[in-house]
Amino acid sequence: MNVSLILVILLFGALATWYSGDKWASKVALAFSTVAFGVTAFLTYRFFTVDNPTVTLSFSKMWIANPRVVLFFKADGLSLAMALLTTALTPIIILTSFANLFPRKASFYGLILFMAFAMAGTFLSEDGFLYYIFWELSLIPIYFIALMWGGGDAEERKKAVVKFFIYTFAGSLFMLLAFIYIYQRTGSFLAFNLYNARLNETEEMLIFLAFFLAYAIKIPIIPFHTWQANVYQKAPAAGTMLLSGIMLKMALFSIIKWQLPIAPHFAEKYKYIFIALCVAGVIYGSILALKQTNLKKLLAYSSLAHVGLVAAGAYTMTLDGFRGAVLQMLAHGFVVVGLFFAAEIIERRFATQEIADMGGIRLKTPVFSSMFMILVLASVALPSTFNFVGEFELLYSLAQANIWMAVVGGLTIILGAFYMLRMFQQVMLGDGTRAFADVTVIEGVAFVLIIAVLLFFGVYPKPLVELVTPTLNELLTYIKQLR
Repeated sequence: MNVSLILVILLFGALATWYSGDKWASKVALAFSTVAFGVTAFLTYRFFTVDNPTVTLSFSKMWIANPRVVLFFKADGLSLAMALLTTALTPIIILTSFANLFPRKASFYGLILFMAFAMAGTFLSEDGFLYYIFWELSLIPIYFIALMWGGGDAEERKKAVVKFFIYTFAGSLFMLLAFIYIYQRTGSFLAFNLYNARLNETEEMLIFLAFFLAYAIKIPIIPFHTWQANVYQKAPAAGTMLLSGIMLKMALFSIIKWQLPIAPHFAEKYKYIFIALCVAGVIYGSILALKQTNLKKLLAYSSLAHVGLVAAGAYTMTLDGFRGAVLQMLAHGFVVVGLFFAAEIIERRFATQEIADMGGIRLKTPVFSSMFMILVLASVALPSTFNFVGEFELLYSLAQANIWMAVVGGLTIILGAFYMLRMFQQVMLGDGTRAFADVTVIEGVAFVLIIAVLLFFGVYPKPLVELVTPTLNELLTYIKQLR
């Protein structure tokens, strides 16, 4: 058994869901996604117990002779951690959609599994050209999910989704050109060979900026963020969860996996510029969140602030920065899915996203209110929650680079606590008189799964730390040798 089995299950599951019919589509998709998570968890267990796990659990086979492209799916700590995030969140996202009366359910759930397949392939690929194919494949399902099942005015939704597609596709073309250029130097797309391309200063600058454009749009980093809030608002809840919970992590992961090891000299020389840009995004996203009257837009800008801190930590090129970035990617994935699910439940009951039209929910729904409060506290990095572990290490890495950047970056905790608690007060408290049903069994199960992860790894992050640290140390060794 190797990591390619994860991709086989997700792809076959997408096809099976597609042809299962609307009556069975959600159940088939949930079954295949759960099996995919079980296989990923088992392979992660095997990673700790077998000899030479990176070789034993990886898959490699020649695909194209000229240009030389290898079907190489690598099982290391970093790729397995991100595969775990993908396969753990996918069944939860599917579960959260059970109450929605979607048309063409077979297509909807099939696209979710196909997107999970593409994202998992992005995380597991060790060949740069293969990685690029999966990177682009993930755009197709989310485009149709947002376009066909999104909310609001159809024309506005179309404009927002097309803008997102064009932005991300255009940025990715620069990344493809960078891969092709390096291939001409090395004769290989394999990551280790790309790391050793020995580019000159000008070449490194152009390669770094080509990757940065693709990643800055996907994360997004200011000023490339203009697509985000509208797409998050217009997309169906499942699409927003896929975008915020997993898809943007593809770019954060790629900074560590591809960009920094390929262009280490330029990254080291100008790292303070890119750290400052990311930290500025933290403040900018927080300020925009403070001004929002729409619940989903508030959560979108909150996400912008949090991922800005993750990117800043990655650009410090320290073990604490890398590890904090990975841990926060995992934590943010779960908490943002939980928050957008809570927003979806409120919209189902009240038929609105406007905060001013809410209030008084806590009086009628003690269970939902308690779960929502835990998610809010996790999002502001309360100690004993998973987010605290990642944010603490990220801020420590920024302090190693520059203490003032750490101070400014730390404002995300203060500002985040202010706008998130204020949002909770406006949405949940007060004397609202509108009826609001408490969570159903299925909704409660989804919340419990998310909260359990956030609390367990907030108290005991050791398994994940031990999983990712050796791989991150190995990448840092490459970077230090090359720079």
